[in-house]
Amino acid sequence: MRVIVFFDLPTEKLEDRREYSKFRRSLIKSGFMMMQESVYVKLALNQNSAKLIVDNLKKIKPQKGLVQVLCITEKQFQKMDIIVGNIYSNVVDSDERLVIL
Repeated sequence: MRVIVFFDLPTEKLEDRREYSKFRRSLIKSGFMMMQESVYVKLALNQNSAKLIVDNLKKIKPQKGLVQVLCITEKQFQKMDIIVGNIYSNVVDSDERLVIL
């Protein structure tokens, strides 16, 4: 499964920018990868782990703005069409449990 986080946070005031940066750093620290600006994705092994990820997101949510979460299966994620642009990733993106480097 994939957990996708979409967020739109205010950045007008210095305090808002700090809150934005704190939330973004928390996502990265939790293992999320950036798909686009303000769109992050994380691989979850099953529905239970996806639920735990969503519960952890609720703990780090910012005070203001909009944060949305979408959980989809790996098959649905693979059906995503890229209309413009290219995917660039230096991260091993696999659901295999053993990765030999």
